Amino acid sequence: MGNKVVTFTEQELDDYQDCTFFTRKEILRVHKRFRELRPDLVPRQMTEGQASSVKVPCECIEKMPELRENPFRRRICEAFSRDGQGNLSFEDFLDALSVFSEQAPRDIKVFYAFKIYDFDQDGFIGHADLMSCLTTMTKNELSPEEHQQIADKVIEEADVDGDGKLSILEFEHVILRAPDFLSTFHIRI
Repeated sequence: MGNKVVTFTEQELDDYQDCTFFTRKEILRVHKRFRELRPDLVPRQMTEGQASSVKVPCECIEKMPELRENPFRRRICEAFSRDGQGNLSFEDFLDALSVFSEQAPRDIKVFYAFKIYDFDQDGFIGHADLMSCLTTMTKNELSPEEHQQIADKVIEEADVDGDGKLSILEFEHVILRAPDFLSTFHIRI
């Protein structure tokens, strides 16, 4: 019993449980997954401050089986990283997996989906963001003219206030009409 490694204090586990949609056991499983990404970088036992300061490079996170085939893997990392570069601390990683958990409410999922699609991070999904989304999703299988037509149509259909871009409320209205959004916006740990 004296050899047991304590990853987090009871208080830290309580705090993480309070601000995520995970149980203590799931939080420890998330830490194990995080550590497996870079065992040379992530300590088995986190000291105070390491959970927010030790960062795993985005390139390592993108290789996770759950993200490897996702065309938005880089944007997902960037949306959750505090440094904006996609490098994730344990706390960033925990936040990301919590949002992608089945327990996360729809409004939080919508908020982060919006953040992922808002490539220029201006608080709106504009024409350029839609073009970036289309390029990311189609891997240039469509012509620039087809991208243009689709982006124009999305703005035309979803831009309720006519300002040429989608606010988070307009985006939410569109997303709520997608019946598979909740089932596809998740990662199992």
